[in-house]
Amino acid sequence: MRLEKCWFCSSTIYPGHGIQFVRNDAKIFRFCRSKCHKNFKMKRNPRKLKWTKAYRRLHGKDMTQDSTFELERKRNRPERYDRNVTESTLKAIKKIDKIRVAREARHHAMRMKGKKAIEQQAAAKELEQSIHLVKAPAALQEDPSLTLPKMKIKVSQSQTEDRMEE
Repeated sequence: MRLEKCWFCSSTIYPGHGIQFVRNDAKIFRFCRSKCHKNFKMKRNPRKLKWTKAYRRLHGKDMTQDSTFELERKRNRPERYDRNVTESTLKAIKKIDKIRVAREARHHAMRMKGKKAIEQQAAAKELEQSIHLVKAPAALQEDPSLTLPKMKIKVSQSQTEDRMEE
């Protein structure tokens, strides 16, 4: 089973899926869906569209530059079995996995670093704009004019019975 990459967004194209476009100079372009094909026909640059892998890679949004990904590439050449090599490989796999997890966590922390401050600023601004909706209980005890006045209204029995019948 051969898996292709979309020329536009770099996503995986499975057999029987996608569109293939062959230019007059015999260059083949494969697209995963009509969205990519239409954007290609409109001569759009994949590096300027936020949903493509090229954009994410260019703007540092993906972990694509991580060297630990290269160590897991499939190698199709046969090698003689050696117990020492196998043992060291298994140890290396565990180390590489630990390194990758740490790098992903660091990458995520770096991406989310400024978000907390932005959320706090937005919350402070919203609170400042609608402070009249929020009053402290201590302020209500000190100044009773902040609460709505209670009014007593007398309702006669005949009025309530008339409304119930309607």
